[in-house]
Amino acid sequence: KFFSSSNFPALLKNTVLFSIGAIFWQTLAPIVFALMINEVRGPKAKKLYQTISFMPYFISVVVVVTMINNIISPSMGLLNTLRKNLGLETVYYLGNPQYFYTINYVSGVWSCMGWNSVVYIAALAGIDPALYEAATIDGATRMQKIRFISIPSIMGTITIMLLLRCGQIMNIGYEKVLLMQNGLNQSSSDVISTYVYRVGMLEGNYSYSTAINL
Repeated sequence: KFFSSSNFPALLKNTVLFSIGAIFWQTLAPIVFALMINEVRGPKAKKLYQTISFMPYFISVVVVVTMINNIISPSMGLLNTLRKNLGLETVYYLGNPQYFYTINYVSGVWSCMGWNSVVYIAALAGIDPALYEAATIDGATRMQKIRFISIPSIMGTITIMLLLRCGQIMNIGYEKVLLMQNGLNQSSSDVISTYVYRVGMLEGNYSYSTAINL
């Protein structure tokens, strides 16, 4: 019934796009951040940057969505206030389906970047310092050290973490998507998990929603 329903193509498309986007950005951003942290020489500054980057991970999803609304709200939001001051028209970002993917990706990277970078930071810390010293003697620049020493040394870790993330491709979680969802952006925001919630919890069709979820 679900596979033959008119909702299925859009739900599958949104779910896969959200998952692939999350896998790409939430893998790339932590790697870049870990490489940047590795280049910080002062241990106190390095710890400070790491601590600040970890904090968003522990913020409730409800609070994150509230912060998003405070930033992009059409009436009181920071972005639209700036647009007003520049003489531009305000934009209802959450009411426009084309902006929903970007909002979801950016907020996801902000929330998880610090936490997801822990494994890569640990892998970079295990690289033999003699490799960097030899490269310095040979006249290598910082970017060359990153390209030819840091990235190849953590490539195995990157591959393993990417494979583990791909195993969760259909499981994107529904809390943040559901809290940002409204009638205007539903064409882009409706995923399988929010559909299951709507059919099961709101419509009371428990057996059907359980089968879809499985």
